Parts: sequence; C-alpha cells; structure tokens
Amino acid sequence: MVAKVRLFVEHPLAQGQTVPLERDQAHYLFGVMRLGTGDEIALFNGRDGEWQAVVEAASKRGGVLRATAQSAPLHMPPDLWLLFAPIKKARTDFIVEKAAELGAARICPIGTDFTNSERIRQDRLQAHATEAAEQCGGTYVPEVAPLAKLDKVLAEWPSGRHLLFCDETARGAASDFTALPRGPWAIVIGPEGGFSPAERDRLRAHPAAHAVSLGPRILRADTAAVAALTLWQAALGDWS
Repeated sequence: MVAKVRLFVEHPLAQGQTVPLERDQAHYLFGVMRLGTGDEIALFNGRDGEWQAVVEAASKRGGVLRATAQSAPLHMPPDLWLLFAPIKKARTDFIVEKAAELGAARICPIGTDFTNSERIRQDRLQAHATEAAEQCGGTYVPEVAPLAKLDKVLAEWPSGRHLLFCDETARGAASDFTALPRGPWAIVIGPEGGFSPAERDRLRAHPAAHAVSLGPRILRADTAAVAALTLWQAALGDWS
C-alpha cells in the first residue's frame, strides 16, 4: 500500500530507524491528516531516498515513526540554480514552490536595482520549498540561499557554470534551448520592471551569460521563472 502522506525529516533513514517527531510535525500528521498508530507514511531527508514508515506512537505534542522499507532511491535534480528578484509575498512564495517542483537544485534570491523587497524570510521560503518537495514526490529539497546583491553574485560567479539571462527586451520567437551547451547552469530572472540598463549591459557582457528570449510577450516575473525552468528542463534537464 502506497502511503498518501509524505514528510521531510532531518533524521537518517534506514531499515528499522526510529524518527522522533517535533510538535509541529505531530500536529500536521495527527491533528490535520488524522493519522494514528499503525498508519503508514512516506519519509525522505534529501540523502537516503524515500522510505515507508509506520506510526509507532502518536500524541498532540510528538510521536515516533519507524522506517520499514525503502520505496524510492534518492533522485538528485539537474545542477540548475534559479536566481530571481523577490516580488510580492504570495508571488515570491509561488516562484520558490514551482522552482522546487520543476527541479531546481538551488534557489537564490537576488537584489537588483528595481527589486521591490529588500528583505526575505529565508526560513519561510525554505519551508515552502520543503512543502513543495513533499507534495510533488521529490526526494531532494533545494536550498534557498540568503538574499544577495546581483553585482556581488556576478563578481563571484563560479567558473564553469553557464548563466541563462532571460532578457525581457529580446522579444520574438522563443530561443532554441537545445542549442545551449550542457553542464551546470543558472537561470536569472529580473524583477517587476525588469533589469536596469546597467544591469542588462553587465549581464550581456558576462563571460558565462547566454541571453535568451522567452517568446513574443513580456512575462510577469513569476511566469517567466516557470517558463524558463520548463524550457531548460525540456531541452537540457531530466525531462529531455
């Protein structure tokens, strides 16, 4: 029987391993999902794959699960980062959730000249990424990095990682992503209002950058993130 509930845990997972639950986890499993002693659940920790587990003890304040058998191996996403400028709260949450679902390995909020938000709640965004992995059947949770300035990120860019610059001024037919080289990548999406002219010039001049068009219409930042991730995955990722 396949467990209907999946939960991310920090503990190691192996045959017979017991997993103590924190209060919030217990509330979710026993108060919200109405699980009880003897019920089955799927667990993953981003390292040991997915494991079937059984509820051995349940209470409002905690509980204990016991891993019984591995149900899926660890599946790592492609080496793809998403860089995006935070926008309104609900839409930033959407970007993080969809990036996790679409297979980004790392999610990097960036500050740009036109970024609307100067701060993020990194812990809250990480929780959204975790919940997205729980819902979509993933066995890996992407890291949500601290907010960093675009200039600093570009100055410290790692050698060998390509940078997909989604240029909102490059309208027309969508670029052919299959013509791009394989290897580690990052996608960079601008804020509402787009990149400033200075940022656009710097991105175009960056040795790792590949400027692309996402089609004939200017997309909202959250739509652009989903479109770029989808096109990249279909051409170069684990969908191809």
